[in-house]
Amino acid sequence: MFKALVLIACASSFVAAQQAAWGQCGGQGWTGATTCVSGYTCKATNEWYSQCVPGTGPVPSSTTTTGPPPSPTGSTQANYWFSFGDSYTQTGFSPSGALPNAANPFGNPTYPGWTATGGPNWIDFMTVSQNRSLVFTYNYAYGGATIDAALVKPYTPTVLSLGDQVNQFLTTVANKPASTPWTSANALFSIWIGVNDLGNSWYEAGDRAAFSDVLLNAQFALVEKLYNVDARNFLFLNVPPTDRSPLLLGQDAYAQATLKAVINTHNSKLNAKIAAFKSSHTGVSTWTWDAHATFTKFLNSPSTYGFTSATAQGGTKDFWVDTLHTTSYANQLFAESIRKDALGNSRW
Repeated sequence: MFKALVLIACASSFVAAQQAAWGQCGGQGWTGATTCVSGYTCKATNEWYSQCVPGTGPVPSSTTTTGPPPSPTGSTQANYWFSFGDSYTQTGFSPSGALPNAANPFGNPTYPGWTATGGPNWIDFMTVSQNRSLVFTYNYAYGGATIDAALVKPYTPTVLSLGDQVNQFLTTVANKPASTPWTSANALFSIWIGVNDLGNSWYEAGDRAAFSDVLLNAQFALVEKLYNVDARNFLFLNVPPTDRSPLLLGQDAYAQATLKAVINTHNSKLNAKIAAFKSSHTGVSTWTWDAHATFTKFLNSPSTYGFTSATAQGGTKDFWVDTLHTTSYANQLFAESIRKDALGNSRW
């Protein structure tokens, strides 16, 4: 919240500056520069996002169309983001629809997509306001996803698991087609998974720590598949404290304490897996965002960050939009944290 206040307080100085090539220059809530460096003009993609694109004259706003994917205008300047996960990340992207391009860096659907936040989510904000370059985001995340449906069943059989999502990537753009000329250097692969895996299994009999090993082995077998097709840059996000969600607060203390312990163990094992993967694979760079720590910080002192409380849900400035998902306002702060605390000065 402090950072947001600083941005508002300094808005006048930002407006006076010029935005760099491919940077954001407008959109609802934007307080930064609204003019572009020489040779670029500010083009409105939609009500949420305008971007500095090549050209010096007026450029009309883009419109949503159906049919074959548009040509990847500006793709040679773009960096690529391939995202996998569950409802905390989903925007409803379909690899058979319009692909990300300079006019619409998400491809489809119209920004901010089909999110669980009631507005833009963290990957939306990362692409349009926390980006350091033009980023084409292929967001395969699917609501309700688990790592492997054979290990933990999703709420309905039609849900695309992490394995399904990775296979979508492998069977469409993994071979770097002309429409998506990504490279090992300019592509980032992110995975935020585990909420449903743990939420749908913590109460089962057996050794939960050992089951986390099973889940993570399955997850990193998929990471290995990505590595084998030239993925080298990975962002991992851990499991947040959903034991503190309204959904779990409506259950007894045993449920809350047990899920909390399962999440803590899983996250610890995830960190070890990331370290082992990086050390055993040539040329790999990894970043980790501690979602658990960030959620905990906000929930422990909600008013400090502009939230009404740690438990209220449904309001614009509430932390929770429903019993398990977080608001768009919370996701904006998540994106700021990911940029500052995880990705830092990386190119994406």
